[in-house]
Amino acid sequence: MTIPAVPKRITTALFNSLGAGVVPRLGIEHIVVGRKREIEALLSDLENVQQGGAAFRIISGRYGAGKSFLLQLLRSYAMSRNFVVTDADLSPERRLTGSRGQGLATYRELTRNLSTRVRQDGGALSAMLEKWISQLQQQVIASGHAVDAPGFGAAVEARIYEAVNELEGMVHGFDFATVISTYWRGYQAGDDTLKNAALKWLRGEYSTRTEAREALGVRVIVDDDSWYDYLKLLAQFVHVIGYAGLIVVIDEAVNLYKVTQSVSRNANYEKLLTMLNDTLQGKASYLQLLVGATPQMVEDTRRGLYSYEALRSRLEQSRFAQAGLQDYSGPVLRLETLTSEEVLALLHTLRDLHAQHHGYPATISDTELITFMNEVLGRLGAAEFLTPRDVTRDFVTVLNLLHQNPGLTFLDLVKSEAFQPTRTDVLAQARSEAEAPLPGTANFAAFDL
Repeated sequence: MTIPAVPKRITTALFNSLGAGVVPRLGIEHIVVGRKREIEALLSDLENVQQGGAAFRIISGRYGAGKSFLLQLLRSYAMSRNFVVTDADLSPERRLTGSRGQGLATYRELTRNLSTRVRQDGGALSAMLEKWISQLQQQVIASGHAVDAPGFGAAVEARIYEAVNELEGMVHGFDFATVISTYWRGYQAGDDTLKNAALKWLRGEYSTRTEAREALGVRVIVDDDSWYDYLKLLAQFVHVIGYAGLIVVIDEAVNLYKVTQSVSRNANYEKLLTMLNDTLQGKASYLQLLVGATPQMVEDTRRGLYSYEALRSRLEQSRFAQAGLQDYSGPVLRLETLTSEEVLALLHTLRDLHAQHHGYPATISDTELITFMNEVLGRLGAAEFLTPRDVTRDFVTVLNLLHQNPGLTFLDLVKSEAFQPTRTDVLAQARSEAEAPLPGTANFAAFDL
């Protein structure tokens, strides 16, 4: 089967990312295999959010199993459905809360990364406001007001107040609405200083209330304790200005698991619990929260999410969810290993895309693809430790070597003693070290019989 033509700028980004073991941000929809039920569950969440609901999901999977891939895929799907999407990777500097403003740092990263269908690389906040105000102006013109008429600005401002009025009943909603109105005044007067001050406040970049009051006349600012309230306000606001809702992707949550101090770690888990409760109980609207985590981070009863009893009672699988069964409507989506058929389909797609990208006929047969799979997957422990990231990185490397060295054949390269696919024992050791408790904490072995 011939695959559809894909623009070269997209295939370039795709193979550069895959070759380096990084999740692609562009073209990801062209290499999707498997994950049908997980994708259906997440798309169902989008429909719920579009109707005014909220959703919370933890995507749980080992390193390289496809967590970030699935999150980026949903990001792409959501933007194509008129959602505003934003994402942030947690780190020691960015958490859900912290004594050094780590929660606020996460909020700032999220507001910087706001993306829409026409502004997919972040920085969309000002563009969203400009587009909305332009639409309101067009509505006022359509209602019979001339642009140069004395009452034109007042008519536009009335529509702005009407739109943001429903925000005033939410926590911090009055100040949020005031800042939006201030942005309009700056827009109307051509005052970039006032507009930038409003954007600075919305992005949580004011460090003191005094500074914000002098610039905007508001007495509160986004801080480490309140940033999630403003995220809920932002979700409501993007709906008001014409978008389907707000999708928030928080990846690398394993960094919360690595926090050594139990008090700080539990404070972050408590914040996560608040976010979970709000979405499940209907206290948030037009908002979906997606969190990428490892199984150990979720299920470790000593320092993972299961160590926080309130989270454990909400996230733990039912005793009926066993023998390969999973409840796809629950808050945790546990990623299973791709089947051999799905891996083969992925290799087939990569082969054809690589040939299309470099402009040569695809000569690697399906039989040779199976040979590659046998070489990579047919070793002891591969089914347990090898991930889609490892397989695709090895395969893209082989494709690049063949293209750069026309004298080589696929079988000569794959069957040669010099070809050493990513070793499962090395992968297992690396993941074990990455997920192991930090020095100074209890370190008991975990294993399955």
